[in-house]
Parts: sequence; C-alpha cells; structure tokens
Amino acid sequence: MSKQHLKEFIGFGIAGNFAHHLDQAGEAIDFIDIKTEEENAPKGIFPFYLPHSESFLGTYPLSSQELISPVGIDGNLQLEPEMALIGEIIYDDKIQVSDLKFNFFTAYNDCSIRKEGAKKISEKKNWGENTKGISSQIIELDRFEKGGKLDSYHIASFMKRDGVVHEYGEDSPVITYNYFYGKLKTWIINKLNTQQNEGPLEDLSLHLKNSSYPKGFVISVGATSYTSFGESTFLQAGDEVFVYVYDSQFYTPSDIFYLAKNSIIDIPNSSTLHQVII
Repeated sequence: MSKQHLKEFIGFGIAGNFAHHLDQAGEAIDFIDIKTEEENAPKGIFPFYLPHSESFLGTYPLSSQELISPVGIDGNLQLEPEMALIGEIIYDDKIQVSDLKFNFFTAYNDCSIRKEGAKKISEKKNWGENTKGISSQIIELDRFEKGGKLDSYHIASFMKRDGVVHEYGEDSPVITYNYFYGKLKTWIINKLNTQQNEGPLEDLSLHLKNSSYPKGFVISVGATSYTSFGESTFLQAGDEVFVYVYDSQFYTPSDIFYLAKNSIIDIPNSSTLHQVII
C-alpha cells in the first residue's frame, strides 16, 4: 500500500471508542450533548483528510517517520496510539454507503492538538503535512471477525525523551475496543450515512459527496487509555514516539518495551510506527 494510493483514500477517525480516553484527553465535555445508542458507544466519526478538498483537510497529513509540531497554534501536542483499518467503501444506487471491506490494518498515531475553543474535532487533527502517523508496515487482514488474526493483537506505545523510554499508553488488546468487528462495521456504515453537523461532529455524507465518493478509506479505530505519564506529558521537538500493534502470541509487553528501548521496529508479526518530533 503506497503513499500515492493512500492519498486517494478518505481519512476518518473514531472518537471515544476506548474507555476513559476522552476523559484523560480533557475532551469528554465536548461531547456532553451528543446522544449515543449505548452508554459505551463511540461518540462519532471525524474527518482528518479529504482528498482534493480546498480546505485545510485537503492536505495529506500522514507520515511514517516524522511529525511536525504546529507553528503559531496554541495548544499541547499529544500522541494518540491507535490501530487503523484500511479498506474499500461500497455505495448503493442512492450513493449511500452499503458496505465496507476491511483489507489491512496498521499502527497509527492520531496526534492531536489539545487546544480550547475548537468547534470541530477535525480542527485539532490536521495542521499540515507530516502531522499524523501511519506505519509503513501494513498487514493484510484475513477477516475482520472473531477467530481472525486480530484476536491476539495488542496496541502498545512509548515516548523516548533524552534517551529514556516511557510507556505512554496502556498496553491494550484490540478486542477491548468498545465497538469492534461486526458491531463496529455496522456502526461506521450507519454514521457515514446519517451523522449530521452537530456539536464537534460533521456531516459525513456531505464529505463523501464533496470528495467524489472515494472508493478507499483509512479509519483510525480510537486511542487507548493513557498511562499517568502519557496523560500528563506532552510532545516536544526531539522526542521520539513508538506505536506497536503486535501479536501477543509472539511477544509479551516486556518484550515490546525492550524493543522500544532499543529502537527496534522492524520485527515480524507487528506493525510498528516510529516518529521523531520536529
């Protein structure tokens, strides 16, 4: 999956799909008026990249190596360790989304600016080129359902500052996302067709239309909970961040910490993202 291919794919992210993350990020209050189907349901979907758009969301933000800090923007920069899914959008005759095909998964950094006064989530998500993270190690999915290879995968994340590696997010099995597999797929399709311009959320069907109904998508599934270090420590120039989406049948959390400590990222049975903050 080349960068050129991904430039034609629309980019979305899911807000509030892991317990406690929005509270830790100080963003739960943004969604206080958003009604969800269930108490633990995600809050909604936001765009981070709209191919060929003339807005700020038309800038391709994904990078596998570096992350550029915002210039002239007030707010703290925070790693958001996630897994992203890559696939195809199927439309019906009425130009509604009728199905999604999940073909690949990868480690992802939904890096965000923690700033007050942003009216939409997307305003915190894309401030130019090289402002988001996606691993170049993209893994093909066998199937997006229980019994597939994702059952045993975990997300772990770390920050290295002054040569010292710290755990940034909680080591989390991907199957502990609030919504996953079939339930997540059904929910995403519904939101792509019905989500309105409300509070911090946006009209997704309008974005699809204005993007000429793209056939491909990248969607980040949601950030894990933070460790106490990650919750209180923001990124600055010179830091390095690591996100491992790894198979727990082959590695323990201690193994992954050792790998991050030694900046080892090219390993089997893992999609690994390593970025330097500039």
